[in-house]
Amino acid sequence: MVVRNLVLVLLFVTVVAPIVLYTDRLGTFKTSSSSRDEFVEDVTTVTLNGHNERLNVLPQESATTIKEPIRIVYSDTSTKSLPNSDDLDLQDTHIAVSGQVESRSTRVLSMTDEEEQDQRTNLIREVTDSLEEANDSNEHNTDTNTHKDIGEDTIDADDQADQSSDNASQNTQNMEIKHEKQSTKHEQQTTQTSTKVKKKERKKPDTSIQNDQTAMPDARVLQLKDQIIRAKVYLSLPATRNNPHFTRELRGRMKEVQRVLGDVRKDSELPRNAYDKLKAMEQTLAKGKQLQDDCASVVKKLRAMLHSTEEQLRVHKKQTIFLTQLTAKTIPKGLHCLPLRLTTEYYTLNSSQHDFPNQEKLEDPQLFHYALFSDNVLAAAVVLNSTITYAKDPSKHVFHIVTDRLNYAAMRMWFLANPPGKASIQVQNIEEFTWLNASYSPVLKQLGSQSMIDYYFRAHRANSDSNLKYRNPKYLSILNHLRFYLPEIFPKLNKVLFLDDDIVVKKDLTALWSLDLKGNVNGAVETCGESFHRFDRYLNFSNPLISKNFDPHACGWAYGMNIFDLDQWKRQNITGLYHRWQKLNQDRQLWKLGTLPPGLITFWKRTYPLHRSWHVLGLGYNPNVNQKEIERAAVIHYNGNMKPWLEISIPKYRNYWTRYVDYDHLYLRECNINP
Repeated sequence: MVVRNLVLVLLFVTVVAPIVLYTDRLGTFKTSSSSRDEFVEDVTTVTLNGHNERLNVLPQESATTIKEPIRIVYSDTSTKSLPNSDDLDLQDTHIAVSGQVESRSTRVLSMTDEEEQDQRTNLIREVTDSLEEANDSNEHNTDTNTHKDIGEDTIDADDQADQSSDNASQNTQNMEIKHEKQSTKHEQQTTQTSTKVKKKERKKPDTSIQNDQTAMPDARVLQLKDQIIRAKVYLSLPATRNNPHFTRELRGRMKEVQRVLGDVRKDSELPRNAYDKLKAMEQTLAKGKQLQDDCASVVKKLRAMLHSTEEQLRVHKKQTIFLTQLTAKTIPKGLHCLPLRLTTEYYTLNSSQHDFPNQEKLEDPQLFHYALFSDNVLAAAVVLNSTITYAKDPSKHVFHIVTDRLNYAAMRMWFLANPPGKASIQVQNIEEFTWLNASYSPVLKQLGSQSMIDYYFRAHRANSDSNLKYRNPKYLSILNHLRFYLPEIFPKLNKVLFLDDDIVVKKDLTALWSLDLKGNVNGAVETCGESFHRFDRYLNFSNPLISKNFDPHACGWAYGMNIFDLDQWKRQNITGLYHRWQKLNQDRQLWKLGTLPPGLITFWKRTYPLHRSWHVLGLGYNPNVNQKEIERAAVIHYNGNMKPWLEISIPKYRNYWTRYVDYDHLYLRECNINP
């Protein structure tokens, strides 16, 4: 009995008493805030040599104002600043999500049961949204990387700037520091704010995708073409040839993609299953990438393909130049049929029906006279129609057309059947100019020389293509050189506006006759914008005759719309000056064929510069002429090989010319001339 009592006492002392004492101490610690304050004060204050000192390492805050540690929460989009790797991006995304889970779970421990349950529900929702966002981001990154493989040069610079600013704003929002307090109300507000930020972040990549699609309407087509090229590279490598199963799969994918592409040029033209074929091909190419273990062979093959492509491009460019020059020399069927049809109709008329009205106005110097030298009936009609359309008083405008013997009857018949309204017209045959003969004109003598015939008909075997443009038959026609004989053709006129047959008039030109040329003979628009419009482009400055008399950097000017003062022309003997230089260039050592080089020489320091808006050039060779300049121009010029009446014309400029052609006209329908 004594032993049992002793055992119970020892059990009470060793087990029960410590439990009671510890429970009482714990309750006192929980209920006493003052003791907690004293504890903090004791920790932050030490006594050294009888003096109380404060610890600088610990923050000097009271127990009631202790804040939760500051932390930085990164979203999955912040991983874009890391190296560009899909695996790293995915891994960092999971790390960021798990970091959010850990930080949220730490906060949950200090809450009550109800708050804990609500917060866990929000936590699960946020983690789920983060995982979905990570998946969306990975898909977007894959698409973006694929677009970069297609070619970064095709992305617009403005869109790149917009995308970079969007990424910067996303990183700024993701790196924002969140200061949160222990109160439940503030915690809920912070949770709602972070949820809104995440929704905005999820919307921004969608906006960038839309910008990419807007900037690159054919991005998916380019991606499919890029896949074909990559597949061809893989098929030529040993690692692929040693794997027949993969080879068959890759060839099958290539056929599918090629069927999808066809002749498609825009994403909007692709079939509905194009995206599925693209994804399937991308997966197959990913397998091929894993098979390749020899980078040197891949690089070697790509270099060989690049060299072969460059060689093919060079050959195609050479063929394009030749075919373009050939097309520019030929006459379309319709334009060949039209003068034949008109000529037949002309000779069926009575002789009394061959004359034009208002013949008394042809030599009146008070009227506005135009000179047009052409053998193209339809082109001459467009020049007249466009000019009369914008003329304020058509009755004061007189058109002088000079053509060759072959097209004389056709030209007259066209304007007899289609009179130019109240304006007056004259059609002349160059054969009637008896004064224009080889003894008077050096250029006419040169055009009939044996050396010129050899140059045109025997030198075509030359290997060089640089002279193809100089072998155009138009240089054999004296019509091209009549512009240097204006005073002889119009002896009673004071001023003449010269027009080429490949121009379109868009404004009233009457003001040109009232311009003061300040003693100059020629009024023209200068073409100093680019280096090839200067004197050294057209003249041979290695010849001392040229180098001593002219400046290689002098500004050139444009033929095609020129106002000529015929009184000054006669006074300064311009025709005689032209003849002298033509005789010096008999062996073509000063310049090649054409009329612009002798024009630059003849009217050197005798040209008055007109405002650029009077005459805009380049519509026959340059697809990038400023649209605003075209709209402001008084005359637009299709100089170059891509004339508006040819199939090789630049489509976006063709409408300016075709609007002045009546394609419902009987003669045009009979010759199958269509817009």
